[in-house]
Amino acid sequence: MKLLITFIALSIVNVIFSTIRSITTIKSGKTIASIISGGYFAFYNIMLIYTVADFPMWQKCVITFACNVIGVWIVKLVEEKMRKDKLWKVECTIPSEQLPQMLEDCEYYELSFNYIDIEKYVILNFYCPTQKESANVKKLLKSYDAKYFVSETKAL
Repeated sequence: MKLLITFIALSIVNVIFSTIRSITTIKSGKTIASIISGGYFAFYNIMLIYTVADFPMWQKCVITFACNVIGVWIVKLVEEKMRKDKLWKVECTIPSEQLPQMLEDCEYYELSFNYIDIEKYVILNFYCPTQKESANVKKLLKSYDAKYFVSETKAL
């Protein structure tokens, strides 16, 4: 029983470590990515020993599946909570006759925007500094069936 509990605990740590390694490999610089990767593969040697331990394969598979679901979910939740808001620009085009209602809706949602009337159409530019504001703009544009594209601000 002690072996089984140790395998479960190590499996959760392994999955969390592995997920962090994957994220840092993509999002971090060379130094951090290589240190995390080295640490993960050093830890993985311990996992190999416990993976060949003497208990049924079906238990190993169930534990591995469950630990992966739980571990990845935890890391992604923490990653979402740590994500900083970024400024997004959303540019869309609507028919000119929809502009008065759109302006009312923009005021209701307290959105930051500007627009250019090009006779038959209006081009609107929304500036979304928070995820909440981005969600409101998306909901608004969906209700108008507007065509749009989104760009993220980048540091100069």
